[in-house]
Amino acid sequence: MMGIHVPSNVPMESTPFKGMEFEVDEIAYGFYNEYDRKAGFSIRKEYVNKCKKTGVVTSRRFVCAKEGVRGKDKRDQNVKNPCAETRCGCEARLVIVLNRDSKKYVMSEFIAEHNHYLHLPLTVHMMPSQWKVAATHAIEIDLAHESGLRLKQSYELLSKQVGGYDNLGFTKQDHKNYLHSKRQRDMEHGAVASLGRYFSHQLKENPSYYFATQLDCEELITNIFWADARMIIDYSHFGDVITFDTTYSTNRDARPLGVFLGLNHHRETIVFGGALLYDETIESFVWLFETFLEAMSEKKPITIFTNQDAAMSAAIKVVMPETYHAFCSWHMWQNAEKHLGHLLKTEPQFNADFLACIYEYDGEDEFLTAWNEMLDKYDVRENKWLIDLFKLKEKWAQAYVKRTFTAGMKTTQLSESFNADLKDCLRTDLNIVEFFTYFETIVN
Repeated sequence: MMGIHVPSNVPMESTPFKGMEFEVDEIAYGFYNEYDRKAGFSIRKEYVNKCKKTGVVTSRRFVCAKEGVRGKDKRDQNVKNPCAETRCGCEARLVIVLNRDSKKYVMSEFIAEHNHYLHLPLTVHMMPSQWKVAATHAIEIDLAHESGLRLKQSYELLSKQVGGYDNLGFTKQDHKNYLHSKRQRDMEHGAVASLGRYFSHQLKENPSYYFATQLDCEELITNIFWADARMIIDYSHFGDVITFDTTYSTNRDARPLGVFLGLNHHRETIVFGGALLYDETIESFVWLFETFLEAMSEKKPITIFTNQDAAMSAAIKVVMPETYHAFCSWHMWQNAEKHLGHLLKTEPQFNADFLACIYEYDGEDEFLTAWNEMLDKYDVRENKWLIDLFKLKEKWAQAYVKRTFTAGMKTTQLSESFNADLKDCLRTDLNIVEFFTYFETIVN
């Protein structure tokens, strides 16, 4: 037994006493928690009684964290590292009762004596009841989160700012819990309402912001398109040639993210708009391209580069029949590796011959001769993928693509740094509002 320990360094005005009144029960808890910080012990909420009819709290007890004793351990007796014993039957506590006449909570019991040593002032910030995220830290956590910093990186940054983890006043789990609670608040009304609030905020900040959503019969979001004022202005100047890519993976719903990109007069990558799609059907792409043109005052691009998606090609024919549809050479090469991997491994020269057919021949006859020679040389005339690819030669061979204005583009992969940043921030743990916040940061 360690004897009786009574806090002696607490100012009189911070010391509880029987008969003290509080407006609400949480104020009583805050007062006791401030007292225990100065006294050197941690507290917890033991029980609460509520009126069955109204749900109003009628009484509550707050106790020392070392109150009670641990129950019998029902686990395997051979546990190598059991949790340390933290309770020792301490009876220090504070009890409040609701006075039905004054509607205030009155302290009916207060026991100040502890049967254990109290914490030193230098260590009180590590007591569980003192772990909390201060308002100033909450702002910095929000900023770090919106900038795309992971939890570990954000926590380490905050700790360095105050000279170490011990001075931070909260643990990494508290940090995680704060973000989780914030996320729950953001999404408490559901994805549709949260998204509506996000777009309303964007419109308030910038009336030229454009967004459109498609809802199904159950009022669930299917497809989303958005473009801010800068994107719309950029498209009016540089929207003659665009690329559209849906190869990104987005949030936990695994919806494809589509991004409209282009190049400005400095050949820098610019973003014209983004889309979250429910699926990659003809109907979804038709809605998306129609919505994109509506946002851009019906100005159609001269040329659009995409991957070899049949549904996308069909939708472009419906919505933009005058626009030249070209295939992204990077995606073509990715598909070649899948379908012709054996040739790339066993025939080193095939790579050069295949790329030459894509890029080097300006004349149609020259291209056709080279293509047939390649088929015979490597005995691939019966290769289905090459047969299908040749049927679409106007969409990828230089001999045909040169007939349209391309601004020197050949691929949807305009910016490796943009792609890397985008893929890095599109994590599976993001809700839809967080996703839009991250996307906005990457675009900026």
